[in-house]
Amino acid sequence: MRLPIDPQADRARRAWVPCPGCDDSRDCVTCADRRNCGDHWRYLIANEGARVHLQCPGCTHTWTLDTRPGRRGPSG
Repeated sequence: MRLPIDPQADRARRAWVPCPGCDDSRDCVTCADRRNCGDHWRYLIANEGARVHLQCPGCTHTWTLDTRPGRRGPSG
């Protein structure tokens, strides 16, 4: 089931991280070079300190990412 885009989503607040739901950036040269790609960005919905809440505009997957050093994986 595909979720709707979060009402808090704003194109002005974006993040460039891989989506764990669809991995749409896996073959993108721009993303592989760790540059800001015009196609593979995520909505930055909110943050709580170092934890950011994201949504992929492509597959609408939502997740939380802990951005502290050494804690780059999705968190509960």
